[in-house]
Amino acid sequence: MGRTVSRNSRFARFAAEVINRTPLVWMILLLIVLWLAFSAGVYYAERGAAETSIRTYGQALYWGVAAFSTAGIADTPRSGGAQIIGGIWIVVGSTLFFGTIVATVTAYFMRPLQRPARKIIDSIEYNLEQLEDLTVEELDLLKGTVDTLILHMERLKRKQEGRAKSHSH
Repeated sequence: MGRTVSRNSRFARFAAEVINRTPLVWMILLLIVLWLAFSAGVYYAERGAAETSIRTYGQALYWGVAAFSTAGIADTPRSGGAQIIGGIWIVVGSTLFFGTIVATVTAYFMRPLQRPARKIIDSIEYNLEQLEDLTVEELDLLKGTVDTLILHMERLKRKQEGRAKSHSH
């Protein structure tokens, strides 16, 4: 049970990190708004077109997903206006969709490089969660890392206290 809780909390931290530190949520919201708008454009442009398969807004929404997903299953709109709107949607929708994935992955994995201290803390937290599974050598290495971190923090505090005293005189 402890391992399940640990995995769930790690996943929750991962999900929170992705949501809070990457453009994923904003890009998905933008993609949804554009999908709704372009689908409406195709629907209105196709109204009254002969032999069109897009007769309802729901069919236009389906067409919008099929068109930008590159599955090749979207019917071609019949009217010229709908074809232009659809072509723009395919380019914009595909770019946003795949760009969102690339941007999210890049932002997530570049984050530790921007804050190496956070990577150290995450590593220590991970190892503490896995304490029961660590070998004696790994525990010694973890202890050495923590001891070094404590010494470093004590030096930083002394340095800051020294600066504070010199500024107060």
